[in-house]
Amino acid sequence: MDSEDEDVEEVVKGPLDEDGQPHGLCTVTYSSSDRFEGHFTHGEKNGKGKFFFFDGSTLEGFYVDDALQGQGVYTHEDGGMVHGVYVDGELNGPAQEVDGEGRLVFKGQYKDNIRNGECWVYYSDGGCVFGMVNEDGEMTGESIAYVYPDGQTALYGRYVDGELIRAMLATLTIIKTGRPSFEVTPRSAVYTHDKSTSTCIATHALLPDPYESQKVFVADSLINGAGQGLFAKIDAESNTVMAFYNGVRITHSEVDKRDWALNGNTISLDEDTVIDVPQPFDQTERYCASLGHKANHSFTPNCKYDVFIHPRFGLIKCIRTLKAVQKDEELTVAYGYDHEATGKKGLEAPDWYKQELHAFQQRQSLPTAY
Repeated sequence: MDSEDEDVEEVVKGPLDEDGQPHGLCTVTYSSSDRFEGHFTHGEKNGKGKFFFFDGSTLEGFYVDDALQGQGVYTHEDGGMVHGVYVDGELNGPAQEVDGEGRLVFKGQYKDNIRNGECWVYYSDGGCVFGMVNEDGEMTGESIAYVYPDGQTALYGRYVDGELIRAMLATLTIIKTGRPSFEVTPRSAVYTHDKSTSTCIATHALLPDPYESQKVFVADSLINGAGQGLFAKIDAESNTVMAFYNGVRITHSEVDKRDWALNGNTISLDEDTVIDVPQPFDQTERYCASLGHKANHSFTPNCKYDVFIHPRFGLIKCIRTLKAVQKDEELTVAYGYDHEATGKKGLEAPDWYKQELHAFQQRQSLPTAY
């Protein structure tokens, strides 16, 4: 490349005016590799147009005197989108954001490209955070609320960048003006961020989760030999979060190295972390801050494990219904044990699971009645 090429700042495809400026429907490629396709008037963007940025993101809308004005759509390289109002090329006004799968992740206001005023931040698991953001656009303040997936149960109080610091139980209602209102429960317990470690399951191990307490209870399982089980306290529709699976955080290698008998309440969180509810915390008298570990296995489960961002516990798993369940119905999940025998001991699973597996296999082998 010669020096003359290096001095070229943009390449224009399309009509030019008498001064050599783009004029009409043109495509302009800049030295940064960004590209703009749209209408120009004597070198300025005027009319409908779209930027294609070098990182794969785009910005589309209506331009006036070289600046985006009115409704615009910014699309991230992963497919997530920001729909908002632009003034002089910056977000100023109401906006909504969706992720790459089209799920709503933000609703609120922007000022000079920064989130402003009362805003909603939504999680893919159904929970959300509402409140007045600070000057940096963060959910930080004394009047922020995490709202559980039922859209009513909330933890209202102090948060820093969306993380719970100290809050009390509250109920969300929408008043006539359309604004959210939170009524704090009298004599509510105080809830704080309480993410577990490899040695501490919870600082407040006997403080129940207020949402979970409305949905489930623990009683003797209907599965022979399975001990206690988890039951629905209410009728619930399909895709309802019913319980949470918190525990100490250990590694997969730790699980693999120890005796299998110690792994009865373990569940994989991700590639690095396993959640475990070890003895004696498997007893509700010692730990009842979450109850998801009480759900037993079924080969025809009515629930599944799912990822959940919990205000107290951080990233954990939850138990979500696969179909509608009735009040007092036992909630079951598929444990996903390997059915191949390992070593001389055969299948590594509790006796009740082996019995259920045998019965299930027997039912599967029965001839179909026509």
